[in-house]
Amino acid sequence: MLTFTALPAFNDNYIWLLQNTQRLQCAVVDPGDAQPVLTWLAENPQWQLTDILITHHHYDHVGGVTQLKQATQARVTGPAREKIPSLDHPVDDNAIINVLGSTVQVFAVPGHTLGHVVYYCQDTYKQPWLLSGDTLFAAGCGRMFEGSSEQMFTSLERLAALPDPTLVYCTHEYTLSNLHFAQAVEPYNTDIQTRITEVTALRKADKITLPSNLALEKRTNPFLRCKVPAVIQAAEQHAKMRLTENHAVFGSLRSWKDTF
Repeated sequence: MLTFTALPAFNDNYIWLLQNTQRLQCAVVDPGDAQPVLTWLAENPQWQLTDILITHHHYDHVGGVTQLKQATQARVTGPAREKIPSLDHPVDDNAIINVLGSTVQVFAVPGHTLGHVVYYCQDTYKQPWLLSGDTLFAAGCGRMFEGSSEQMFTSLERLAALPDPTLVYCTHEYTLSNLHFAQAVEPYNTDIQTRITEVTALRKADKITLPSNLALEKRTNPFLRCKVPAVIQAAEQHAKMRLTENHAVFGSLRSWKDTF
């Protein structure tokens, strides 16, 4: 059984620390800064860092990789289609890897970057989990720096098709601002209103809002609701035109969010 701990980095990044308590082995995800991880390892010397998982090439996700690799000799796994520092194990769509004794699937999800990957685990009798990087956020999604709206929409649809209980571990604390946008898109969605109240209380207490889960995302994340009539209407009002394709609805929402 794995446990997950968020190590804060920069202004709003999370470096996820995965721990196998039986093995006293751990892994980290997207260490843009090595120091939070090195500090944790120094405070917990009984633990061995065996794996570094990377979702995409942006510096706030890979900046600490080489230093951690040199300090721990951990295996670096990351997208085969991107330039990842100190990469040992390049992976692409549908690869199967072992992380701390758990079987993990790799999905290619182009959009935020062209080579972005996510890591999904659904071991028998365990709650499924997803390391979603900057593709799927709590109540939002990543900007399209390299991919098209059609690519990003397709990637998000693939993730939305995973089981509802799947825990979503993304890499930024954007939840509250994302929810304010979601409320602008669907002002009469009571699930969004309830979530804003809950998340506001967490942030006032300086608490993390993650992980989310896919059931909650499908009720409150506008980017997973591009087929809902109220969302389509809002996207069309923003675009000032009729939108007949789901990915065009998504593209209008993403463009709107970029300047929200």
